[in-house]
Amino acid sequence: GNAGRAYKAGVKIAFGTDQSASSDRNKAEEFALLVQAGLTPIDAIFTSTKNGAALIGAPQDIGTVQPGRYADIVAVAGDPLADITVLQHVEFVMKGGEVFKTGGRMAK
Repeated sequence: GNAGRAYKAGVKIAFGTDQSASSDRNKAEEFALLVQAGLTPIDAIFTSTKNGAALIGAPQDIGTVQPGRYADIVAVAGDPLADITVLQHVEFVMKGGEVFKTGGRMAK
């Protein structure tokens, strides 16, 4: 596909989430599609983290988990580098230091 060809050509790919017609599950499935297209699992994850931050001009503030940076964090029960599909089953979500989802259930 086009994503695989672009990746092999050195194009930085960023994940888009502004589609109102897609669900969170569709977005999680996109990681698996990117891997099927030829991206490594870590590079598929980078599409939604550091690549996006760089493309919007904010790599100094977001995109990686480091002291002094803003981060929303998800946790899954598995290693997404070994099996990218574990990202389809988020167990924990933290945004702005507040837990929104834990154990697969909304915290609020």
